[in-house]
Amino acid sequence: MKPLLELIPDHIRRLATYVPGKAVRQAQRETGIAMIKLASNENPLGPSPRAVEAIRAAAAEVNLYPDNEASDLRQELAKRHHLAPENIFLADGSLGLLDILARTLLTPGLNCITSERSFISYPIVTRAAGAELISTPMRHDSYDLDAIAAAINDRTRVVILANPNNPTGTMFDADVTERFLSRAPDHVLIVLDEAYYDFATFFAAQRGVTYTRSLDYVRAGRPNVLVLRTFSKAHGLAGLRLGYGCGHPELLQYFGRLRNAFSVSAVAQAAGLAALRDEEHIRRTVENNTAGAAWLMPRFSEIGLRAVETSANFIYFEVEEDANVFARKMLAEGVIVRSLVPWGISNGIRVTIGTPDQNDKFVDALRKLVRQPVTS
Repeated sequence: MKPLLELIPDHIRRLATYVPGKAVRQAQRETGIAMIKLASNENPLGPSPRAVEAIRAAAAEVNLYPDNEASDLRQELAKRHHLAPENIFLADGSLGLLDILARTLLTPGLNCITSERSFISYPIVTRAAGAELISTPMRHDSYDLDAIAAAINDRTRVVILANPNNPTGTMFDADVTERFLSRAPDHVLIVLDEAYYDFATFFAAQRGVTYTRSLDYVRAGRPNVLVLRTFSKAHGLAGLRLGYGCGHPELLQYFGRLRNAFSVSAVAQAAGLAALRDEEHIRRTVENNTAGAAWLMPRFSEIGLRAVETSANFIYFEVEEDANVFARKMLAEGVIVRSLVPWGISNGIRVTIGTPDQNDKFVDALRKLVRQPVTS
């Protein structure tokens, strides 16, 4: 008989490890340099003060197990989205929900389809379930939904569409989504990952397009549409791990059988409820982001770098050297950015849009490191 460690299944052995953005304290210990972190799409304004107050209050009761159904937060989300509470599923971040849906629907011999250059966790949760991930090529730095529709076969159970996409920041509008869904067969769950919903909604309005009508499909009772949202971005609660899905009640009941009991902490539930109600904080966050994007995009052009117009709270750009090398150089300047080498993009960088001061520091470092174009 083989030793235990040799019996670990091959699909687990082949799994890539998620590579997180470098933590500020770790980077400062390693370099001795004061850092700003613009690598992980966190809210540069921090959490809502009302959420911080709720966290302090909830901390006094962490000796007690949390409400397993997150009832108060679930009711509030249902009210805001004009859904029944049974249409809402809370999890420890949208990553936690992705893991659950993969374990619910995917097994060896089945497949999940998404785009290349998309969220790095999609391949991990798919392959952890023993299933195959199919990645279709992008078109103009965005999802090619025609290619994804053409790739669906009898073994496809899940299609994941990040909208906007991480890391390119590109968006497809509600009409494009509608055309895709009209082609999607009933045996495939279409996951609309809207982690950057608050930012995308604002950008779309500026550009005169409709970002999403995703919840209309849930309200209509469509069983093969699942919408993901998170409190990690605009709400500034990334460190508490809180996300949710909106979908058909029967599907969510199966998810509930796989979710670890008490996986959404009492602190996260309290903070999420307070953050949701602090609409002024969300407004300031979105306005800071929109202004930052408008200021940063011309700076990339001035420096001579290709950057992609964003619908999220980060910007994708490309450098003329290995992205890992470039990210280390930026680290030496006190700025943490995200190398996209783990995504298979050898020269791609993602930078979070920060406060005006953080954006200034980032651009100063960028000008220092990038060879300026020759002008006549």
